Amino acid sequence: MSRESQTVLPGVPSQPELPGKLPDHLRAELIAFRRDLHMHPELGHQEFRTTAAIKARLEEAGLRPRVLKSGTGLVCDVGTWDGGRPMLALRADIDALPIPDAKTHVPYRSTVPDRAHACGHDVHTAVVLGAGLVLAELDRQGLLPRPVRLLFQPAEEVLPGGATDAIAAGVLDGVGKIIAVHCDPRVDAGKIGLRTGAITSACDRLEVTLEGPGGHTARPHLTTDLVTAAARVAVDLPAVVGRRMDARSGMSITWGRIETGHACNVIPMRAELSGTIRCLDINAWHEAPDQIHAAIDEIASLHRAKSEITYVRGVPPVVNDPAVTELLRESMTARCGAASVEGTEQSLGGEDFSWYLEHVPGAMARLGVHPPGGSVKKDLHRGDFDVDEDAIAVGVEFFTAAALLDGRRSRTASDH
Repeated sequence: MSRESQTVLPGVPSQPELPGKLPDHLRAELIAFRRDLHMHPELGHQEFRTTAAIKARLEEAGLRPRVLKSGTGLVCDVGTWDGGRPMLALRADIDALPIPDAKTHVPYRSTVPDRAHACGHDVHTAVVLGAGLVLAELDRQGLLPRPVRLLFQPAEEVLPGGATDAIAAGVLDGVGKIIAVHCDPRVDAGKIGLRTGAITSACDRLEVTLEGPGGHTARPHLTTDLVTAAARVAVDLPAVVGRRMDARSGMSITWGRIETGHACNVIPMRAELSGTIRCLDINAWHEAPDQIHAAIDEIASLHRAKSEITYVRGVPPVVNDPAVTELLRESMTARCGAASVEGTEQSLGGEDFSWYLEHVPGAMARLGVHPPGGSVKKDLHRGDFDVDEDAIAVGVEFFTAAALLDGRRSRTASDH
């Protein structure tokens, strides 16, 4: 089924085509814009060039973007909100990852050492920018039923996420619901993945320091054997917590770093571990810090080690609102047909879009970026990650449809 096709049920009259299609010249511009961002990736809270580029293009279109107080990221309203029915917000994240770009066959490879857009945030940015430009033209034609807010958020990859700072800066003032997309290399370009309820997991960071008197490996009984203590914390913590929490919570404790010692015959005085805690269930997420603190203290004390724990709250799960999820389903169906929407599972990945949903209803869709028919699916957060750039046009038209359908419904509701 082509991206332009519609699904028409027998006996049901077809609906008039929605405006807001992406013109070819703007399609080419957005691909070029995405490639420019890809070549110049910036980490969280450092997205000054990215912010300036977005701001300049929105101002060129006659819009009035406002840079966030932090100096990176911005918001921009399309249309003038009169204080009436709240707006729909379209959110993009704009930061990159601290990993090298391993692609060698594309002209838009990152020019910044050890920095890469390996999570698709450059695509998210191009999608929301493109939707804003199309909606601005519709507003000039009197075809935009309600103002829409564009939100370009910094520092999604930095726990607990730049969303918390953006919310504190007032980006949700006047917003009634919020939507977003995230690139998914498992879904073909031209399609989206949708799920009602939790679509991501909670994600926190854990840092553990163990200390005790070291000494000679010939006399471990006179020391605190921190190597063994660290090993037991690494191995036993997931098992202990797994028996103290509901197995259905999907709790996952995974270590990314263990560091201790400098010589083979010296028992060290300090050991460090760091990792992540991921959880599918929001209630278990609230319970996790107390359970993990208690378990680490118990394990450490068995080995006569003193423990110091830094538990960094990250993000809760993204829980898609049923009504907003249905809006996204209808919007994609209107643009590309019913076959363009597929179900998706809850992942263990974290996303700070969840913080917005603590304040307003919203939903996130998975935007297909895998070349249809391609055999290799390169995962996120890898240096060789790349996308089928046709996904940009799909995302733009998907978002413009959502803005139009939501605005029309709000206008009808207010009329009644």
